[in-house]
Amino acid sequence: TSSLREILNNSYQLSSVPLQLLFYVNGIYYTFYFLATLAMIVYKSQVFSYPDDFLGPDLALLFIMAVLEVLRLYLGSKGNLTEEEAPLGLSLVITVGSAILSVYFLVWQTYVLKADVIINAVLLFTYGLESVLKVVAIAAFVS
Repeated sequence: TSSLREILNNSYQLSSVPLQLLFYVNGIYYTFYFLATLAMIVYKSQVFSYPDDFLGPDLALLFIMAVLEVLRLYLGSKGNLTEEEAPLGLSLVITVGSAILSVYFLVWQTYVLKADVIINAVLLFTYGLESVLKVVAIAAFVS
């Protein structure tokens, strides 16, 4: 039993609890974000003269962003829990792509409503906070 006690005393957790909590919160928030953005695109297409050439690409980018978000959260959570820097690093790279898509919906989509600005600003803030925590976690795993 002394060897087990030594192992327990010498082992410590490197994974980040705040990062894992943020992955969970981002999963819930992104579900809201996706549904709200989809509803606003439908609303804008009905209320405004939404050019048909832009409706398809806006919807396609939203669905691409959803796929990236699922992959990003899965890899980030897996990397954090298994204390592996590769999946966490890949999640960090995907976060950059997701942030660019969020900026698209914040600035460059056909019509930008005040609600678009608010939900994208929150999303970009959480991406920034999550990225900082990922870098800290990766640094802890490597050292």
